[in-house]
Amino acid sequence: MSARNTASAHQIHAGTRHHSPNMEDYLEAIRTLSAEHGTVRVTHLSDSLHVSKPSVTAALGRLSSEGLVRHERYGTVELTAQGRTVADDVWKRHEALKVFLTEILGVDEETAATDACRLEHYLSPDTSRRLAGFVDIVLQSEGGRPSWLARLSTELSGDEERDRS
Repeated sequence: MSARNTASAHQIHAGTRHHSPNMEDYLEAIRTLSAEHGTVRVTHLSDSLHVSKPSVTAALGRLSSEGLVRHERYGTVELTAQGRTVADDVWKRHEALKVFLTEILGVDEETAATDACRLEHYLSPDTSRRLAGFVDIVLQSEGGRPSWLARLSTELSGDEERDRS
C-alpha cells in the first residue's frame, strides 16, 4: 500500500470532509427529524438513532463546539447554517446511493436504506457527484429504461435465484 493510501477510512471518507460517520449520522438525523417534527429534542435523537440520552448529549456537545448545532440543556436542537450544509451533503449522498441501489441494482428498500447509511460516509466528493450524475442520467434517459439496465436487472435476478438454491 502506498503512503498515499495509508490514511484511515475516516480521514479519506469524504475528501475535504472531516466529520466522523457517527457525527454525520447525528447531523442527518437532526435534519430529518426537524423536517418531520419541526423541533428536535434529545429524546427524538435517542429514539431515532437507538442510543442513550447521555450519548446524544455528549455528541451534541461536540457538534456544538464545532459550530454545527445549537443546543441548550433541556432545550431543542437546531442545525446552524454550517451544520445544515453538512447535513444536506450527507443526505444527498444517502439519497444518491439509495436510488442507485434500488433503481439500478434492484436492491430492496430496507436493505438499500441500511447500505446507503453505511456507505454514505465513505464516498469522496468526486465519487458522490459522479454517482448522483450517473443515477440522474440513467433514470432520465429518453426512450425509457436503457436496454443495458434491463439486461442488468435480468442478470441480477438470476444471481438471486442461484443464491437461494
